[in-house]
Amino acid sequence: MPQLPPGATAGCARCGCTLAQRPSGPRDLTLALSFAAAITFLVAVASPLIDLSVVGRTASTTIAGAAYEMWMQDERITGAIVAFCAVIAPAGYLLCTLILLFAARRPPAPKWAGEMLRWMHHFNMWSMLEVMTLGILVALIKISELATVEAGIGLFAVGALVVLFPAIVLTFDVGAFWRTVEWFSGEMPRSAQDGAPVADVPR
Repeated sequence: MPQLPPGATAGCARCGCTLAQRPSGPRDLTLALSFAAAITFLVAVASPLIDLSVVGRTASTTIAGAAYEMWMQDERITGAIVAFCAVIAPAGYLLCTLILLFAARRPPAPKWAGEMLRWMHHFNMWSMLEVMTLGILVALIKISELATVEAGIGLFAVGALVVLFPAIVLTFDVGAFWRTVEWFSGEMPRSAQDGAPVADVPR
C-alpha cells in the first residue's frame, strides 16, 4: 500500500473497511487546535457554568465546584466520576496531545511517545464533555420553571470544547506520528523509514 496523500483514505477491496487515512490541512493545524482547546478548557474549569436566582438569592458553580459539592454531600462516587470525566480526562488528553505534537516536531520521537499516544487515546475515550453538556441543558430546562437561570461563560466554553475535541481527533495524523517513533533497538524499521502506512509499522 503506497503512502497516502493528504486527505486520502485507503480501504479494503473486499469488505470496504478503512485501513488507513491521512488527514488534510496544514501541518500545525492540530497544534493550533490543541492550544485553543487548552485555553478554552482553563476558561471552562475556572468560570461559572450557570447562575441561579431564586427569591433574591443568587448562586453559581464551576465544574470542579460541582464535583466538590457532590463529594461533600456524600455523593462521592458521582462526584469522583464527574471530576474524572469532566476535568481529569480532558486535561490529560490535552496534555498528552501537546507533549506528543512537540515531541514529533523533530523526528524520531522519544521512545516513550508510543506509550503516551496510547494514554492519549484512553483519556479521549473517558472525556465526556458532550454528555455533561447535554445533562446541563436538560437540567436548565427543568430548573427554569422554578428559578431564573443564566448561562455562564463556563457553559459556552464547554460547548466550544465539544467542537474542538473532535476537530483535534480528525486532524491528528496518527500514522505519520507512529513513523517518527524511535524503536527500542535505536533504529526505525524499514517500513517506517520508507514512509509506509501505519498498518505496516509494528506496535
